[in-house]
Amino acid sequence: MALSGQYPFIARKLFDALAKGQPVAPLSDSYPEMSIDDAYQISLAFLNIRKAENGEKVIGKKIGVTSKPVQDMLGVFQPDFGFLTDAMHVHDGQVHVDCHIAPMAEAEIAFKLKKGLKGPGVTAQDVLDATDYVQPCFEIVDSRIKDWKIKIQDTVADNASCGVFVLGEQKVDPNSLDMAALEVIVEKNGEEISRGVGSSVQGAPENAVAWLANTLGEYGIPFEAGEIILSGSLVPLHSAARGDKMTMSIAGFGSCDVEFV
Repeated sequence: MALSGQYPFIARKLFDALAKGQPVAPLSDSYPEMSIDDAYQISLAFLNIRKAENGEKVIGKKIGVTSKPVQDMLGVFQPDFGFLTDAMHVHDGQVHVDCHIAPMAEAEIAFKLKKGLKGPGVTAQDVLDATDYVQPCFEIVDSRIKDWKIKIQDTVADNASCGVFVLGEQKVDPNSLDMAALEVIVEKNGEEISRGVGSSVQGAPENAVAWLANTLGEYGIPFEAGEIILSGSLVPLHSAARGDKMTMSIAGFGSCDVEFV
Protein backbone atom coordinates (compact mmCIF):
# COMPACT_ATOMS: atom_id res chain seq x y z
CA MET A 1 0.00 0.00 0.00
CA ALA A 2 1.36 3.41 -0.96
CA LEU A 3 2.38 5.47 2.03
CA SER A 4 2.17 8.85 0.31
CA GLY A 5 -1.35 9.54 1.53
CA GLN A 6 -0.09 9.22 5.11
CA TYR A 7 2.71 11.79 4.83
CA PRO A 8 0.75 14.73 6.33
CA PHE A 9 -0.60 12.57 9.17
CA ILE A 10 2.82 11.20 10.11
CA ALA A 11 4.38 14.66 9.86
CA ARG A 12 1.70 15.99 12.20
CA LYS A 13 2.54 13.26 14.71
CA LEU A 14 6.18 14.38 14.67
CA PHE A 15 5.22 18.05 15.00
CA ASP A 16 2.94 17.30 17.96
CA ALA A 17 5.75 15.29 19.58
CA LEU A 18 8.06 18.29 19.15
CA ALA A 19 5.50 20.75 20.48
CA LYS A 20 4.40 18.65 23.46
CA GLY A 21 7.71 17.00 24.30
CA GLN A 22 6.10 13.57 24.08
CA PRO A 23 7.81 11.04 21.80
CA VAL A 24 6.07 8.66 19.44
CA ALA A 25 6.64 4.99 18.76
CA PRO A 26 9.21 4.16 16.06
CA LEU A 27 7.75 5.02 12.66
CA SER A 28 9.60 2.07 11.16
CA ASP A 29 7.52 -0.22 13.40
CA SER A 30 4.21 1.50 12.67
CA TYR A 31 4.94 1.78 8.93
CA PRO A 32 7.32 -1.08 8.02
CA GLU A 33 6.90 -0.34 4.33
CA MET A 34 8.45 3.15 4.75
CA SER A 35 11.38 3.79 2.41
CA ILE A 36 14.04 6.46 2.78
CA ASP A 37 12.28 8.40 0.01
CA ASP A 38 9.04 8.19 2.02
CA ALA A 39 10.91 9.37 5.10
CA TYR A 40 12.33 12.35 3.27
CA GLN A 41 8.88 13.36 2.02
CA ILE A 42 7.62 13.14 5.59
CA SER A 43 10.49 15.35 6.74
CA LEU A 44 9.50 17.93 4.12
CA ALA A 45 5.91 17.84 5.35
CA PHE A 46 7.17 18.17 8.94
CA LEU A 47 9.26 21.18 7.90
CA ASN A 48 6.31 22.78 6.11
CA ILE A 49 4.21 22.57 9.27
CA ARG A 50 6.98 24.25 11.24
CA LYS A 51 7.21 26.99 8.65
CA ALA A 52 3.45 27.52 8.43
CA GLU A 53 2.56 27.30 12.13
CA ASN A 54 5.75 28.49 13.86
CA GLY A 55 6.95 30.91 11.20
CA GLU A 56 10.33 29.17 10.98
CA LYS A 57 12.69 29.88 8.10
CA VAL A 58 15.27 27.53 6.61
CA ILE A 59 18.82 28.77 7.22
CA GLY A 60 20.80 25.65 6.37
CA LYS A 61 21.06 21.87 6.21
CA LYS A 62 22.64 19.11 8.23
CA ILE A 63 24.11 15.68 7.81
CA GLY A 64 24.27 13.25 10.69
CA VAL A 65 25.28 9.70 11.58
CA THR A 66 28.47 10.16 9.57
CA SER A 67 31.07 8.71 11.93
CA LYS A 68 31.49 5.13 13.09
CA PRO A 69 31.15 5.97 16.83
CA VAL A 70 27.74 7.56 16.22
CA GLN A 71 26.64 4.79 13.86
CA ASP A 72 27.60 2.14 16.39
CA MET A 73 25.84 4.01 19.18
CA LEU A 74 22.55 4.42 17.30
CA GLY A 75 22.65 1.25 15.21
CA VAL A 76 22.15 3.33 12.05
CA PHE A 77 24.82 2.69 9.44
CA GLN A 78 24.29 5.35 6.80
CA PRO A 79 24.05 9.14 7.05
CA ASP A 80 20.83 11.01 7.66
CA PHE A 81 20.01 14.51 6.45
CA GLY A 82 17.69 17.36 7.32
CA PHE A 83 17.08 21.09 7.53
CA LEU A 84 18.12 23.84 9.92
CA THR A 85 15.74 26.68 10.75
CA ASP A 86 16.25 29.98 12.50
CA ALA A 87 14.41 28.64 15.55
CA MET A 88 17.10 25.97 15.97
CA HIS A 89 19.98 28.44 16.27
CA VAL A 90 20.77 29.11 19.95
CA HIS A 91 22.71 32.37 20.03
CA ASP A 92 23.52 32.59 23.76
CA GLY A 93 24.81 29.05 24.26
CA GLN A 94 22.03 28.15 26.70
CA VAL A 95 19.92 25.13 25.82
CA HIS A 96 16.64 24.79 27.72
CA VAL A 97 16.20 21.11 28.52
CA ASP A 98 12.45 21.49 29.06
CA CYS A 99 12.15 22.13 25.33
CA HIS A 100 13.66 18.73 24.50
CA ILE A 101 12.81 15.07 24.99
CA ALA A 102 16.18 13.29 25.25
CA PRO A 103 18.91 15.76 24.21
CA MET A 104 22.43 14.67 23.33
CA ALA A 105 25.37 16.81 22.28
CA GLU A 106 27.52 16.37 19.18
CA ALA A 107 30.78 18.21 18.47
CA GLU A 108 30.92 19.24 14.82
CA ILE A 109 32.29 21.68 12.28
CA ALA A 110 29.82 24.09 10.67
CA PHE A 111 30.33 25.48 7.17
CA LYS A 112 29.06 28.96 6.28
CA LEU A 113 28.55 29.22 2.52
CA LYS A 114 29.35 32.26 0.42
CA LYS A 115 27.85 30.76 -2.73
CA GLY A 116 25.31 28.10 -3.56
CA LEU A 117 25.90 24.48 -4.53
CA LYS A 118 23.64 21.91 -6.12
CA GLY A 119 24.33 18.25 -6.75
CA PRO A 120 24.95 15.94 -8.40
CA GLY A 121 28.66 16.20 -9.08
CA VAL A 122 29.67 18.40 -6.13
CA THR A 123 33.22 17.61 -4.93
CA ALA A 124 34.99 18.29 -1.66
CA GLN A 125 37.00 21.02 -3.37
CA ASP A 126 33.75 22.59 -4.61
CA VAL A 127 32.62 22.71 -0.98
CA LEU A 128 35.83 24.41 0.15
CA ASP A 129 35.61 26.91 -2.71
CA ALA A 130 31.99 27.73 -1.81
CA THR A 131 32.69 28.16 1.92
CA ASP A 132 33.15 31.58 3.46
CA TYR A 133 34.35 30.18 6.80
CA VAL A 134 34.00 27.28 9.20
CA GLN A 135 33.12 27.38 12.91
CA PRO A 136 33.21 24.95 15.83
CA CYS A 137 29.70 23.84 16.65
CA PHE A 138 27.63 21.89 19.13
CA GLU A 139 24.54 20.31 17.66
CA ILE A 140 22.04 19.18 20.29
CA VAL A 141 20.22 16.29 18.71
CA ASP A 142 16.87 15.17 20.07
CA SER A 143 14.73 12.35 18.73
CA ARG A 144 10.97 12.56 18.60
CA ILE A 145 11.10 8.75 18.47
CA LYS A 146 10.75 7.11 21.88
CA ASP A 147 13.99 6.00 23.54
CA TRP A 148 16.05 6.74 20.43
CA LYS A 149 14.90 3.41 18.94
CA ILE A 150 15.54 4.54 15.40
CA LYS A 151 16.30 3.14 12.01
CA ILE A 152 17.44 5.31 9.12
CA GLN A 153 13.82 5.89 8.05
CA ASP A 154 12.92 7.19 11.52
CA THR A 155 15.70 9.72 11.76
CA VAL A 156 15.32 11.00 8.18
CA ALA A 157 11.59 11.51 8.70
CA ASP A 158 12.34 13.24 12.01
CA ASN A 159 14.52 15.88 10.34
CA ALA A 160 17.71 13.96 11.11
CA SER A 161 16.90 14.08 14.84
CA CYS A 162 17.86 17.75 14.91
CA GLY A 163 17.15 19.77 18.03
CA VAL A 164 19.16 22.99 18.15
CA PHE A 165 22.72 24.12 17.48
CA VAL A 166 25.27 26.49 18.97
CA LEU A 167 28.14 28.08 17.02
CA GLY A 168 31.51 29.12 18.40
CA GLU A 169 32.74 32.66 17.83
CA GLN A 170 35.78 31.77 15.70
CA LYS A 171 35.43 31.99 11.92
CA VAL A 172 38.25 30.33 9.98
CA ASP A 173 39.03 29.89 6.29
CA PRO A 174 38.81 26.12 5.71
CA ASN A 175 41.58 26.33 3.12
CA SER A 176 43.96 27.31 5.92
CA LEU A 177 43.25 24.04 7.77
CA ASP A 178 43.87 20.36 7.25
CA MET A 179 40.27 19.50 8.01
CA ALA A 180 40.86 15.76 8.21
CA ALA A 181 43.61 16.21 10.82
CA LEU A 182 41.66 18.48 13.18
CA GLU A 183 41.31 16.99 16.65
CA VAL A 184 38.41 17.90 18.91
CA ILE A 185 38.40 17.45 22.68
CA VAL A 186 35.04 17.50 24.46
CA GLU A 187 34.75 18.28 28.16
CA LYS A 188 31.67 17.93 30.34
CA ASN A 189 31.59 19.76 33.65
CA GLY A 190 35.36 20.26 33.48
CA GLU A 191 36.31 16.65 32.69
CA GLU A 192 37.36 15.29 29.30
CA ILE A 193 34.79 12.82 27.96
CA SER A 194 35.85 12.23 24.35
CA ARG A 195 38.21 13.03 21.50
CA GLY A 196 37.70 12.80 17.77
CA VAL A 197 39.31 13.78 14.49
CA GLY A 198 38.05 15.30 11.27
CA SER A 199 38.87 12.16 9.31
CA SER A 200 36.19 10.26 11.26
CA VAL A 201 33.54 12.15 9.28
CA GLN A 202 33.64 10.43 5.88
CA GLY A 203 37.39 11.02 5.66
CA ALA A 204 37.05 14.79 6.13
CA PRO A 205 34.18 17.16 6.97
CA GLU A 206 34.14 18.65 3.46
CA ASN A 207 33.53 15.16 2.07
CA ALA A 208 30.42 14.87 4.24
CA VAL A 209 29.16 18.25 3.03
CA ALA A 210 29.72 17.21 -0.59
CA TRP A 211 27.76 14.00 0.05
CA LEU A 212 24.92 16.03 1.49
CA ALA A 213 24.89 18.43 -1.47
CA ASN A 214 24.72 15.53 -3.88
CA THR A 215 22.07 13.65 -1.88
CA LEU A 216 19.80 16.68 -1.59
CA GLY A 217 20.48 17.43 -5.25
CA GLU A 218 18.70 14.20 -6.10
CA TYR A 219 15.58 15.76 -4.55
CA GLY A 220 16.10 19.09 -6.32
CA ILE A 221 17.17 20.83 -3.12
CA PRO A 222 20.21 23.16 -3.44
CA PHE A 223 22.52 24.72 -0.89
CA GLU A 224 21.95 28.47 -0.93
CA ALA A 225 24.54 31.20 -0.42
CA GLY A 226 24.57 32.25 3.23
CA GLU A 227 23.38 28.91 4.55
CA ILE A 228 24.95 27.01 7.46
CA ILE A 229 25.81 23.36 6.83
CA LEU A 230 26.51 21.03 9.75
CA SER A 231 28.92 18.28 8.73
CA GLY A 232 28.35 15.60 11.39
CA SER A 233 29.77 14.68 14.78
CA LEU A 234 33.45 13.89 15.27
CA VAL A 235 32.73 12.11 18.57
CA PRO A 236 30.09 9.84 20.12
CA LEU A 237 26.90 11.50 21.30
CA HIS A 238 26.83 12.67 24.91
CA SER A 239 23.66 12.87 26.97
CA ALA A 240 22.94 16.10 28.77
CA ALA A 241 20.87 17.22 31.74
CA ARG A 242 20.06 20.51 33.40
CA GLY A 243 23.18 21.99 34.98
CA ASP A 244 25.64 20.37 32.59
CA LYS A 245 28.23 22.51 30.84
CA MET A 246 30.14 21.25 27.80
CA THR A 247 33.08 22.64 25.87
CA MET A 248 34.52 21.46 22.58
CA SER A 249 37.93 22.74 21.59
CA ILE A 250 40.02 22.24 18.46
CA ALA A 251 43.70 23.27 18.55
CA GLY A 252 44.45 25.99 16.01
CA PHE A 253 40.77 26.44 15.26
CA GLY A 254 38.62 27.46 18.21
CA SER A 255 36.08 26.35 20.77
CA CYS A 256 32.36 26.27 21.49
CA ASP A 257 30.50 26.18 24.82
CA VAL A 258 27.01 25.06 25.70
CA GLU A 259 25.14 25.15 29.01
CA PHE A 260 21.99 23.17 29.73
CA VAL A 261 19.50 25.13 31.80
